[in-house]
Amino acid sequence: MGWRLFKDIKNTVSTSVGLSIDDALPLSVSEHGSPPVLHLYKFSPSAIVGKYQDIEAALRLERCRKRGIEYNRRSTGGGTVIMGPKAVALGLGISIDEPGMNKGIQGIFQSMSSVLIRALKDLGIEAGFRPKNDIEIEGKKLAGLSASLETEKAILFHASILVDFDIALMMDIMNQAPLKMYDKGYSCFSQRITTIKEQLGVEIDIETVVECIENSFERQFNTSLEIDKPDTWEEKAINDFIDKRYNNHDWIFSHKHPRSKMCQGELKTPGGLLEIYLSLAGSTIENIIITGDFFSTTRDINLLESALKWTAAKEEKIEEHLREVWREDMIHGVDTHTLTEAILQAKENALSI
Repeated sequence: MGWRLFKDIKNTVSTSVGLSIDDALPLSVSEHGSPPVLHLYKFSPSAIVGKYQDIEAALRLERCRKRGIEYNRRSTGGGTVIMGPKAVALGLGISIDEPGMNKGIQGIFQSMSSVLIRALKDLGIEAGFRPKNDIEIEGKKLAGLSASLETEKAILFHASILVDFDIALMMDIMNQAPLKMYDKGYSCFSQRITTIKEQLGVEIDIETVVECIENSFERQFNTSLEIDKPDTWEEKAINDFIDKRYNNHDWIFSHKHPRSKMCQGELKTPGGLLEIYLSLAGSTIENIIITGDFFSTTRDINLLESALKWTAAKEEKIEEHLREVWREDMIHGVDTHTLTEAILQAKENALSI
C-alpha cells in the first residue's frame, strides 16, 4: 500500500488548521491503521514557536498583531520559524518501524534530512545536514527540522523549507535582542539564512519544489504517494486539536520561562577578538552569536552556534557540546576552552544586569 498525501499549496492555511492536521497524522498511523501520511502545504503569514519556548520572550506579539502575522505554538521542539506563502510546510506521520526509517532520534533526522537533500539536489542545489536539526548550504540554513514521538509507535516530523524569505520581517517581529545589540543585525541574519531562490538566482514556484519533495520521498521509501484527504475519524481529531490546543490561550502561552537575559562578552585571544552575543532563558542558552576579528568561515561559526543553542550555560556542558563538532583550527588561534571562557563571561555580564 502506498502512502497518503494531504496537499494544499494553492491556498494558505491558518496555524490552527495546519498544525492540527499535522498533530492528527501520527495518531492516524498508530490508532487508526493508516499508512504514513505526508502533509505539504503553505501557512498564512505566521510565526510559530517550538513546543518549549516562551512565546512572549520569542516574539514581539504587538508587532505581530499590527502586521497581521499569526502566532502559535507547535507540538514539536526547536526554535521559532517564520512561515508564509513562500515557504513549504511539511508534516509527516510515520511509524517508527517503517521500512527505510533509521532508528533513534538521530536516525530519524538522518532519514528525513536525506529526503530533503535529495529534493534540493534535483533542483540543482547541493545541501547538507547540520546537527542538530538544520539543512544548510555553505553554512547557511535553508530548512529547519523537528520531530516528536507522539505515541509509542509513531512520530510527527516537521520541516520548513524556505523558497524565499523576508529577513526584515523576521527582525521586526522576533525578540532577538542579541542580534540587535550591534549594527550588523541584517547582515548577521543574511549570513546565516539562505533560500532556494537565492541559491538558484531565479524565481521558482512552490509547485516545482513540492514535486521534488514528493519524488524524493517516493524514492527514499520505495513507495507511491496517493492524494487523499482526512476521513471522518481524522476530521474529529483535527477539530479536537483546533479547539483544545491551537485556539486555546493556555496552550499558546504555556511554557513560561524566566525573562530572557541578554548581554555581550569580549575576550582577546591569540586568534583575535572574540565577541559573544548571548541570550539566556533561565540557565539555558536560547540564542548565541559568535563574532569578532578572528579568522574562520561562516559554515564553521554557524555550526558552533547551532551546537550551543539550548545548551545549559555551564562550563562542562558548553565544552561538551563544542567538542561534539570541534576540529583543529576551526577558529584560528582559539580552542574550546577559550571559546567557553568568552561565553561564560557573556553569561556573567547577563546575570549582573
